Parts: sequence; C-alpha cells; structure tokens
Amino acid sequence: MRRSLVATAAVAALALAGCTNGGNSGTSSTPTNGEASAQAVAYMDKVCGAASEFAKIEKTAPKFDAGDSAKLKADMAAYMGQLADAFTKSAEGLKNVGPSPVAGGEEAVNKMAETFTSLGVVFTDAKAKVEQADANNATGGLQAAGEAIAKLSELADPLRDLKDVPELQKATQTAPQCQAMQRLNVTPTS
Repeated sequence: MRRSLVATAAVAALALAGCTNGGNSGTSSTPTNGEASAQAVAYMDKVCGAASEFAKIEKTAPKFDAGDSAKLKADMAAYMGQLADAFTKSAEGLKNVGPSPVAGGEEAVNKMAETFTSLGVVFTDAKAKVEQADANNATGGLQAAGEAIAKLSELADPLRDLKDVPELQKATQTAPQCQAMQRLNVTPTS
C-alpha cells in the first residue's frame, strides 16, 4: 500500500506539470499545423525541469512494522518531510520559470506553483503532527499522514490549468525536460 502511495504522489506531480502523453483529446486550437512554437517548447522545457525537481528528491516510503511503532513514526515523519521538501522545491522552481511566450501560460504555471506550494504546506503540517504523536499510539500521526496523502486527490485533473493553453499542452510532447520526466518511470494510465 505504501508503494502505491509513492507512485500516486509521483504520478500526480509529473502530471501536474503537464508533462504527460495524455494530451487534450483533440481540443487543441494551436494555429501552427498542430505543432507548438519553439518558444512554447522552450518554456515548457523550463516548466518540466522545475516540476521534475519533485521526482529527483529522495523519498523513502516507510515500511510498516507493527512491532516497532517508534521506528514507524520516525520513518513516517521523515517521509512527510521528504514530500514537503519535494513539493516546495518544485513550487519554487515553477515560480521562477519566467514569462510565458503564450497568452495564459504564465497564469497556468502560477496555478501549478500554488498547488505545489499548498501540498508542501500540507506535508509540512503532517510531518509536525507525526512528530508530535505518541510513539506508543502513533495513530494520530499516521492519520495526519494519511490525510496529507489524500490531499493528492486535488490533482485528479492535473492538466486543468493547461487546458486553456493548448499550445503549451502540445509543447510538452517535444520539450526535452518533459520527455525526461516521462522516462523517470512515471506515466499515468487512463
């Protein structure tokens, strides 16, 4: 179960960046024969590079050991901290990609950064709750961790911010950093 939570977090983060093969189901109105401009590709390369910081940060899901609740508590706190750091680092990177060459792109990326920032705060708070939980009865801390992981459901439609910017959606298919993210073994299935 813990591995599926890690996979869910990674899939959500990568999909949030708009760097998936999913596309927009034919709703693109890109004026250049369906190809994104070189500027849009370069911009999305920066976006995916920033978002991929999430995937690069070491994250070790705790192994459930009912016989050692203190170790589970410590491992879960470390894991929450790793996720918080990963989301925060990606948010900071997204905030610094610069202006979009495509109308609406900067707003979409700012929304992505806000989502990453929000999730970073959620995991930071969960880490604090796990650390404060009684090691002999870590249920409260584990519940906080579970609630934080459940917040990833906010990413159920991660491309929503790019749907209004079809050229940037298209650019994710050729931007090298977006392709590299896909090779990080995180490709959602529908």
